[in-house]
Amino acid sequence: MGVPMRITVLLLLSVSFTVNACPPSDRAALLAFRASLNEPYLGIFNSWTGTDCCHGWYGISCDPETHQVADINLRGESEDPIFQKAHRTGYMTGSISPSICTLPRLSSITIADWKAISGPIPPCISRLPFLRILDLIGNRFTGELPSDIGRLHRLTVLNVADNLISGRIPPSITNLSSLMHLDLRNNRITGEIPRDFGRLTMLSRALLSRNQIEGTIPDSISKIYRLADLDLSLNRLSGTIPESLGRMAVLGTLNLDSNRISGYIPASLLGSSVSDLNLSRNSLQGRIPDIFGPRSYFTVIDLSYNKLTGSIPKSISAASFIGHLDLSHNQLCGRIPAGSPFDHLEASSFTYNACLCGKPLNKAC
Repeated sequence: MGVPMRITVLLLLSVSFTVNACPPSDRAALLAFRASLNEPYLGIFNSWTGTDCCHGWYGISCDPETHQVADINLRGESEDPIFQKAHRTGYMTGSISPSICTLPRLSSITIADWKAISGPIPPCISRLPFLRILDLIGNRFTGELPSDIGRLHRLTVLNVADNLISGRIPPSITNLSSLMHLDLRNNRITGEIPRDFGRLTMLSRALLSRNQIEGTIPDSISKIYRLADLDLSLNRLSGTIPESLGRMAVLGTLNLDSNRISGYIPASLLGSSVSDLNLSRNSLQGRIPDIFGPRSYFTVIDLSYNKLTGSIPKSISAASFIGHLDLSHNQLCGRIPAGSPFDHLEASSFTYNACLCGKPLNKAC
């Protein structure tokens, strides 16, 4: 091969590499993002060198057609060889630079379980038109969720659990028409659940426990046909349980534990698709609905620490399965029914009631 031919080949290879490399603006944005973080133990950013951030940069993936950065995937708990060799989980301090918002094709941001990344979530994140996943679980982010987060019409996952997020749930969140997984657990969120929460029609999981959320449970939640898991426990919710929750087609887990909910247990809940039901530590009153039957299947029913009265429904014995039942710390009275599931329950399931008697309590009727 002659010299001119070799030069031509080298030029073509150079042009091909340049075309397939990430744009200089994307590389600059990632380096600014990296500059605001400090990861002292694992060296995950040691690979962030060279001009092409699409190849070999740890946690970075690019769109195969545009060669622009599409995914940032940095998890502090991983089975990656870097973590296994170090025999430790990740630890990172610093904050998220707004430079991340200058990555126009960004589809996924996962910066999870680093324990000490702090500061606010950059509000400009809501201007990333292709963003589908925002996963920031397990850090120390503060401030409020971006007020216009509802602009992210492609967003399917919003996970900011286990942080220090405060303020209200932005009303615009109900514009997230593609959202399937919402996890706001264990933060400092206040205010009420938006009344039109039911507009999130694609939602399958709504996990809002361990916050300071007040007000009542929106009846519109029952319009979310795909919702399978609803956890509102350990908040300050009041009012009654919407009867419509018992008519939801696929709701399997309902956890309202440790709130200030009053009123009666809707009969619809005990004849629904819910199999894991926790209504404990509220101010529920009245009788337990006597509507159990062969279609009743519960892995857990926890009604403890309420103000329930009357007797234990005998129809519970007709249920096809009840794994765990806790009726303790109420004002129930009368004989504990015999047979399944009562023959495998401990006395602790019935203690601290007004006048329950029979097995497994050591109290004659």
